[in-house]
Amino acid sequence: MAPGRWRQGRRLLRALLLVALLGPAAAFSSSLYSPGEPRSSVRVLCGSNWSLVLQGQWMLEFYAPWCPACRQLEPTWESFAKESERLGVAVGKVDVTQEPGLSGRFFVTTLPTIYHANDGVFRRYRGSRTLEDLQGYILERKWEAVEPVAGWKSPSSIMMHGMAGLFHFSGWIRQIHNYLTGTLGVHVWVSYAIFILATLLIGLLLGLVLVLISDCLCPAKSKHLAETPEEAISKENAENAALEQPDEAARLSADEAADVSHLSDGEDAANSSADESEEDLALGKESGGEETEDLSEQPVAESETESAVRQRKSQGAEKEL
Repeated sequence: MAPGRWRQGRRLLRALLLVALLGPAAAFSSSLYSPGEPRSSVRVLCGSNWSLVLQGQWMLEFYAPWCPACRQLEPTWESFAKESERLGVAVGKVDVTQEPGLSGRFFVTTLPTIYHANDGVFRRYRGSRTLEDLQGYILERKWEAVEPVAGWKSPSSIMMHGMAGLFHFSGWIRQIHNYLTGTLGVHVWVSYAIFILATLLIGLLLGLVLVLISDCLCPAKSKHLAETPEEAISKENAENAALEQPDEAARLSADEAADVSHLSDGEDAANSSADESEEDLALGKESGGEETEDLSEQPVAESETESAVRQRKSQGAEKEL
């Protein structure tokens, strides 16, 4: 145990000396690669140096330590990286568990995922993962036959920059959840409740900020300052006209009702006069009929009197005889 602790102490001392003399980058590299371990040819990329893939030709692997397929590919990827100088390509890898922002920027959904990059133009490698196929993909320039990633889905685009931020934020939330449940011993549902309350509060604050920004950019104009005297007069006239319209409508409706009543009275009078004239005509006809009957009866009565006179004269002549 003592020699092991002594070696760790020497490494820590060496790292502190390198930080003091050369800066933090040298200490970081020395902590990654100890003198007794072989130096890996695969470049480890993170959120701070991923822009290196925008220059030159690269083959980039996204992996996770717990992924069985990634572990199976690891020795092949190391051998491919050793041939990188001969092939004229740089070989790198990204741990998605440590760099969720990069996995979101490249929109990694399966593991392992391999991308080919040539001067900022990205293509998804979907071939076999053997060493010969990887070398042939570069030597025979098979990547030229593969359709590149669309511009809006390119890792250097604005949209994927926002996607990287979302993935990074999700990783940060996961770390907070693990800290609450693991380190502090908070119950899982209590942690969920904390995140829900935090989400509601953040939403309210963002809404308030948006309202304040909109008020600052587009302030509401005062009625007295915005309206000129002419506009105020025209507005008052319009309001008065709007108030008078219901009164005029009521008067018009009353006048129309009166006209209708007058018309109905005239029609009733006309109808009554017509009925009276018809009754007069009927009475006249009846009186005319009676007169005609009287005229027709008068000759009959005269003829009866004449016959009676003649009979009397004949009876008187017989008596004289």
